[in-house]
Amino acid sequence: MKVKVESANLFKKKTAMLCGFVLEDSDKILGLEKIDFKLTPAIKQSINDMGGKFGKITVIPTLHKNTQRMLVAGLGKREKFNNDTIRFVSGKIAQNARELNLKEFTIIVPPSFVIEPILSVSQIVEGCKMSVYKFENFKSKKENITPNLTILVSKSDKISKASKIAEIVSDGVVYAKSIANLPPNECTPTTLANFARIIAKKNKMKCSIISKNELRKKGFGGITAVGQGSKNEPKMIILEHAGGKHNEKPIVLVGKAVTFDTGGISLKPGEKMDEMKFDKCGGCNVIGIMKAASELKLPLNIVGIIPSVENMPGGESYRPGDIIKLYNKKTAEILNTDAEGRLILADALSYGEKQYSPKVIIDLATLTGACIIALGTNIAGMVSNNDNLAQKIIESSKRTSEDVWPLPLNDDFMDLVKSDVADIKNTGVGRAAGTITAAAFLRNAIENTPWIHLDIAGVAWTQVATKEKPYNPKGASGFGVRLILDYLQNI
Repeated sequence: MKVKVESANLFKKKTAMLCGFVLEDSDKILGLEKIDFKLTPAIKQSINDMGGKFGKITVIPTLHKNTQRMLVAGLGKREKFNNDTIRFVSGKIAQNARELNLKEFTIIVPPSFVIEPILSVSQIVEGCKMSVYKFENFKSKKENITPNLTILVSKSDKISKASKIAEIVSDGVVYAKSIANLPPNECTPTTLANFARIIAKKNKMKCSIISKNELRKKGFGGITAVGQGSKNEPKMIILEHAGGKHNEKPIVLVGKAVTFDTGGISLKPGEKMDEMKFDKCGGCNVIGIMKAASELKLPLNIVGIIPSVENMPGGESYRPGDIIKLYNKKTAEILNTDAEGRLILADALSYGEKQYSPKVIIDLATLTGACIIALGTNIAGMVSNNDNLAQKIIESSKRTSEDVWPLPLNDDFMDLVKSDVADIKNTGVGRAAGTITAAAFLRNAIENTPWIHLDIAGVAWTQVATKEKPYNPKGASGFGVRLILDYLQNI
């Protein structure tokens, strides 16, 4: 989708569909109040009929030489506005344009008394670009063309900049989704590493790949153990964006990328195992973040670390009862080979802290089914060792409408992952506090660096109880890309 921002005379603007917003219980199209008297009785009646209800849309033929049809979209009650209202409704508009097979459409930005124009433009761009994405790589025929978007608003440098930023951020989300949606036979750790190389070359980032033999030699015991049961060898992918000062400490982002998770020897049930292609979402999202951060030219040093494996049962698989040595030299007793994500993340977190001495570490991982039990499929679990950092992520979460919920982590939880025969074990005690004990295992990999762990198991892809949002079509959601980019932009 190409996006254009312009100031235009509404009567001279040629477009396949002119789109405007209406508040609930109002008969005025926002931004068209001054020319309301020129609207036809049929248009006014259609506006009255739809009532401005949130998300409700009506399309009206105009028979006008410049505008073939008008779309009116309800925003609901003004007092119920939130940071997702315009994004959500704009997404529905874009999907409607796509279903009509239009080549382009135009949206009128609401006036400032409803919502600040810069914020409105950003949300319109994000809602539209993310909503027209469909994973159609393996379809013989694509269903509809992707329409282009024109936004009508009083132009300014700030408006144009906001639109461009929103485009880059949205493209980062879509890119992350496009990789995460790939089936396991089309996306192995090696494939993922190749995607990272391409992105790095295009955006002038440094890309390093640590492969199987080097992983073993350098002591990445967690990644080596989990990946050794598959013929598709493990990789650790490292992307570096050097936008800050030479000696400035970086921010390290770590993303779990299990390209397919059978559970290993502790085999998962067959039902819904196909969804385990989404166990790579954390890593895909980090690649999407790095892509956008480099395109935004953020004045920061950012390192993206993606440990990638395929967890398979086989003659060389690691076993329950094994004891392995992690990168930080701590030993880990394996009680369940399906608790593999924390093993590869622990290696990556330790490496990131030791190698880069970062000021902040953030990891994203589809880590525990327990997080879905605790928080459902619309909120990510968050665990941190730093209240100030956690508050900044919460603030970004509110702006992007990617909800997170803080969970505690004290010494009692740390005790639950102590092992009788090793330093730590890769499960807690029974089913109690499964999300937190997984985070406790990760906490053992961090020394003193401020750290955030985001468990995105419930939100990384659309599931049965996922709230329907037009910009979150079926498949991978890209959750966390906008959230972390907002945090990075507001440092």
